[in-house]
Amino acid sequence: MIKRTIAICGLSLALLSNLNAAPAKTYHVTGPILELTDKTIVVQKGDERWEIARDENTKSKGQLKVGQKVTIHYRMTATSVETKAGTEPKGTDK
Repeated sequence: MIKRTIAICGLSLALLSNLNAAPAKTYHVTGPILELTDKTIVVQKGDERWEIARDENTKSKGQLKVGQKVTIHYRMTATSVETKAGTEPKGTDK
């Protein structure tokens, strides 16, 4: 009985800790499509060209075509992180 209660409490804590992990912030850009490939969508926003990567998991409503005005929702995701020598935070032991 006690083992079962401990197991249920542990499982509950594990599930609750996963709920606290917030998804990455979502951003968007709106403008006409300048270029369109299987891997990218390029849109014009003011004077800037925005190149957004896409893959088979990218969802779209309707048929995309060059010249069409679209709003692209995206998230920024790190692909790698590189540390620089000599940049340890102050107060750390070497």
